[in-house]
Amino acid sequence: MGALTDPREARLLNEFQRGFPVVRAPYAVIAQRLGVDEGWVRATLASALADGRVSRIGAVFRPGSVGVSTLAALPVPQSQLARVAARVSARQEVNHNYEREHRYNLWFVVTAADQHALADVLDGIADDAGSAPISLPLLTEYWIDLGFDLGGGHAGDAIGRPRHGDAGGRRPVPALTDADRRLVDALADGLPTVPAPYAVIADKAGVSEACALARIGDWLELGVVKRLGVVVRHRALGFTANAMCVWDVPDGDADALGAALAREPGVTLCYRRRRALPDWRYNLFCMVHGTDRPTVEARVAQLAAANGLDDCPSAVLFSRRAFKQCGARYALASTAARVTG
Repeated sequence: MGALTDPREARLLNEFQRGFPVVRAPYAVIAQRLGVDEGWVRATLASALADGRVSRIGAVFRPGSVGVSTLAALPVPQSQLARVAARVSARQEVNHNYEREHRYNLWFVVTAADQHALADVLDGIADDAGSAPISLPLLTEYWIDLGFDLGGGHAGDAIGRPRHGDAGGRRPVPALTDADRRLVDALADGLPTVPAPYAVIADKAGVSEACALARIGDWLELGVVKRLGVVVRHRALGFTANAMCVWDVPDGDADALGAALAREPGVTLCYRRRRALPDWRYNLFCMVHGTDRPTVEARVAQLAAANGLDDCPSAVLFSRRAFKQCGARYALASTAARVTG
């Protein structure tokens, strides 16, 4: 799928979507594990970044652990969709922006340093679009990782994935220091494909390389960073049939249902979000990615039947176009500077 004809490249993009080495020379470690030359590893990743198969090499932060975020949606007339989508995508706080099959047809993720900054972004988007977006903040995560098995398994089941569906168990996160905020911002574009990429990130953040390595290691241990590695663009690699499945379930049943869905093969994301009544009644979300629509539709039907969701109000929103996909930008450092300056 998606032009991965070299088995070495398939291993590289598959096995290092998580567990990326947190050492001074990570590409050398990867090369040793794959039995290849370090230069080949860096050149191959640079090529995948350039042609769009890989979005970045970097950190996926746990929602709510640094800054704030929300999933938002707008109902946009088809004649205006390209214009409005371009205005939404132009905002650095928007990291994902998709057209989906629904009256609410433009869906995007907004991140910011705090709730006040988030509200300002949503207000600006409302001004651009001529209508206010619905905002659906995360309430409970059951599975948020979005790894892809490029070896022929299910989307969401990349090598090493834990399947626990744990809705809780979060460890306390220490307050971010100013240096931490700068490091988060420096990580937004991902690791460069140079021999010592963490040194480049550390320099951007104004900290030592040793400090950056230690802090990133701490964040992985605490679960602040949920995954560190190659972030692939699933469409470019063959996962072109992507459905956001939503159900209206009793709030008291959401955790059990969400945990059950999170354990299911083929589920790439699963979480509970706040409703936006009266416009949006659904509170339980999951994503199913696949290589063709009939397969995804069949899998969604199986999920609903297996988990007692057939009688719950629901909708399946297939993606039509991806307008933007990049790493989240929280602008934490600039916010800290305004507060302390």
